[in-house]
Amino acid sequence: MTSNGEKKLQLYSYHRSSCSFRVRIALNLKGFDYEYKSVNLLKGEQKTPEFLKVNPIGYVPALVDGDLVIADSFAIIMYLEEKYPQHPLLPRDLAKKAINYQAANIVSASIQPLQNLDVLNYIEEKVGPEAKMPWVQKHIGKGFAALERLLQNHAGKYATGDDLFLADLFLAPQIHGAIKRFNFDMTPYPLLGRLHEAYMQVPAIQDALPENQPDYPST
Repeated sequence: MTSNGEKKLQLYSYHRSSCSFRVRIALNLKGFDYEYKSVNLLKGEQKTPEFLKVNPIGYVPALVDGDLVIADSFAIIMYLEEKYPQHPLLPRDLAKKAINYQAANIVSASIQPLQNLDVLNYIEEKVGPEAKMPWVQKHIGKGFAALERLLQNHAGKYATGDDLFLADLFLAPQIHGAIKRFNFDMTPYPLLGRLHEAYMQVPAIQDALPENQPDYPST
């Protein structure tokens, strides 16, 4: 319960999930003290009957706000933005807002789905484990090249200026995961590399990092 008697928001999350990472940043920026409910993807907990009642497609994240359950990071973030206006995640300027949507969608539609656990497991099963890394590197590189060009005339300290907005919530986990999980070389993408350095100095992002989550392995 919160101090005013309302139930805490609950977030079904996995520490390494970049989609969950996005929502953790949003919750942190908006100042929520939420309940973390771990779903271990490597153990297949997302496929259990209990979790499928929360999200029938079996993906994290999912957010519980009172009697409402919302799945999908984009839907969750937009819900939070409309219901809880503190620390806006979208700029008022229409053109800048459109760039935020575009950058977020490049990550959420053209990069992350092609490197998720289900896809990589399928590639390993049908082609072989040696095919996974070239596949990931190709699609991250294609997306990062597009983002580098898209943001070159819009970036300030962050993706679309000097304030953290929607694009940053999607970029920060994607770049972090590319570097940490896939050992991706950021040299050809100096703008994204600079953004990554800036993101790592933001407390709301630091607190949302995989290694700072309660389900991060201790060894």
